[in-house]
Amino acid sequence: MEIMFDWCTTIYKNRQNLEEWESLLFASLEIGFRQFDPQKPVKSTHDPSKDYPEMADAVFGSRNSEVIADLLYGWITCHSIWDLSGILENRLLYLHNRVPFSPRLRRLVIRCVELLGCGGFVESGVGKFVELLDHLHVTVEDMDDRAEWLMLLLETLQTPEGPQHLSHWYWELVVELAVLQSQRHVPTYSPLILESLVKAQEWSKLECWMGTVWTLWPPEADGITEEDLGDSIHILFEKRPCAFQKLEQWMERWSNRFKEKKDIPGSFQRICGKAYKAVQRDTP
Repeated sequence: MEIMFDWCTTIYKNRQNLEEWESLLFASLEIGFRQFDPQKPVKSTHDPSKDYPEMADAVFGSRNSEVIADLLYGWITCHSIWDLSGILENRLLYLHNRVPFSPRLRRLVIRCVELLGCGGFVESGVGKFVELLDHLHVTVEDMDDRAEWLMLLLETLQTPEGPQHLSHWYWELVVELAVLQSQRHVPTYSPLILESLVKAQEWSKLECWMGTVWTLWPPEADGITEEDLGDSIHILFEKRPCAFQKLEQWMERWSNRFKEKKDIPGSFQRICGKAYKAVQRDTP
């Protein structure tokens, strides 16, 4: 595979001496990488000394989804992905506006996003990154590494623009990944997200965030005071009474995932139970 990628770069470097070099380059990419399953990337120790943004322009400019997918597969296989972040960032962020995504291209773009993380797109702003995520409509089944995706989405949420821009689909995905998560190596809890959601009256997102808080950062474990959550939970149940049942379902699933069933945090029972009863009592 390394030989095929070297052949492609050789074609590009010698393009001035080749007729129809683009067609030759695209054919070489197809021969080298089309037959491989993007869900089963081949590992490589190849460490190329240089990449060519102009070659990327030629391939991405073709607007041929399968040829672009060939190049992405070659890069993922033969390179350190962080060596490519400068080449990939803008090309991936705007690609969905120019090229219809084939299933294979979508899968490889998802893989690139997973490998680069939110930090790989930070220079272009969270808004454009979230726009790409919305187009990809990532599911748990699309992920090679769920833990990496949980980190990626939590880091996106903890940017100033994240809570506003990230669609409800991904808030649901965050809490789903939190429920499935077995380790707690995640970014530190930020109260700013809670405050921004209450201020914006984003009740469906707040519901998901509360589910995430109790699966990743319950007060018993991370020192979040119950007062930090109580008022927000009360407001949530007032505006969205069904949230109590949804939170209970998430916590039951989280508890039952482990071989030795984990107890649902006592703070959940106290805070949510108290708030729900108060809302029920005050409802005509």
